[in-house]
Amino acid sequence: MQDETVLVTGAGGQIGSELVLSLRKIYKHVIASDLKEPGPDIKDVGEFMRLDVLYKNGLMDCVKRFNVKQIYHLAAILSATGEKNPEMAWRINMKGLRNILDVCTEAGVKKLFFPSTIAVFGPTTPKVNTPQYTVMEPNTIYGISKQAGERWCDWYFQKKGLDVRSIRYPGLISYKTKAGGGTTDYAVDIFFEAVANKKYECFLKEDTILPMMYMPDAIRGTIELMETPAEKITVRSGYNLSGFSFSPAQLATEIKKTIPNFTITYKPDFRQSIADSWPQSINDSVAQHDWAWKPEYDLAKMSTDMIQNIQKIEHN
Repeated sequence: MQDETVLVTGAGGQIGSELVLSLRKIYKHVIASDLKEPGPDIKDVGEFMRLDVLYKNGLMDCVKRFNVKQIYHLAAILSATGEKNPEMAWRINMKGLRNILDVCTEAGVKKLFFPSTIAVFGPTTPKVNTPQYTVMEPNTIYGISKQAGERWCDWYFQKKGLDVRSIRYPGLISYKTKAGGGTTDYAVDIFFEAVANKKYECFLKEDTILPMMYMPDAIRGTIELMETPAEKITVRSGYNLSGFSFSPAQLATEIKKTIPNFTITYKPDFRQSIADSWPQSINDSVAQHDWAWKPEYDLAKMSTDMIQNIQKIEHN
């Protein structure tokens, strides 16, 4: 176990709730923080602090008191929620990040992780095999704020020497936490509905192909990136990261292999236009080269694991 102190903001979210548990297997001191109370598996087995990323003094007090040396800054407003409340999304995603960046540089934090997203791309970006370096004209507040965040992270690395690292996550799928306001959330909800009710109404069109990743791969990739020697890191904005791509219809077909009587209907809403602006597949060759990234799950393996674990949850 490493003795360094790690702080995770937004620890109660989809990524944070699982990342904290994995980090606590590596580090003796992992502080989970959020505005809301986390589940007992996080709060009862380690340090928890109620922190607001918009309140810099509170962040600074925590970092200095516990001598924090690494921060995973996960607190953010996601795509669909951000379009409903753009002012809130911009403040939390941008001001929160700036506070974290300043706290890191002023308090001597060694490493910072910033989660970016495929939403930094836009309708003018090549949709198939989207390269690491390409046109980026996002048209959602979420994407705009995350693209600006990437630029701030690179600036703090170039100008202030902060060892900041980032991943452009695709849609993330997990059975441990329910979806949290993202456009790819259907790929989580569909499994819970399939197990419970054998049917699902999808808010995207049946042929909408998007890049996705199973949460165990996302957590492992995140920690692998942060553990990689600094001299191997060539991207300080956000690494492309890929798992697999599919449409709602393809996912439904996969689910039917385990739940034959499952049915799906389609009722696209405002999230369709968001999805249409995003890539269909991601080229992550730079991540493969720099830190030997490779996913372990494909569509079939992920679907089987999701259904089995949700069935266990429902049974209990």
